[in-house]
Amino acid sequence: MSAWHTVGLYALTALAEILGCYLPWLWLRQDKSAWLLLPAALALAAFVWLLTLHPAASGRVYAAYGGVYVCMALIWLWVVDGVRPTVWDGVGGAVALAGMAIIAFAPRGA
Repeated sequence: MSAWHTVGLYALTALAEILGCYLPWLWLRQDKSAWLLLPAALALAAFVWLLTLHPAASGRVYAAYGGVYVCMALIWLWVVDGVRPTVWDGVGGAVALAGMAIIAFAPRGA
């Protein structure tokens, strides 16, 4: 699997998780329809399924995924919540992505 394919899969996985958590938040905090729980459950099921598509050991996938999740959450903050991330948000996201890259792409002995 190429590095871009891996990062894209992590990003899609993060998007599914964020959506699966955001929709119930709308229901609980903004008095939106309880019907949002149905697509939320589907998004969380997709999140779990997408995690299984990563070829690495599950613990390594979860660890590396965390870095991509941080960056996707910052993008969500900007695009959906309408809050522009700060320079420090960007620095933190870059550090999280660097950690993800080290975990996901470091050479491993056979």
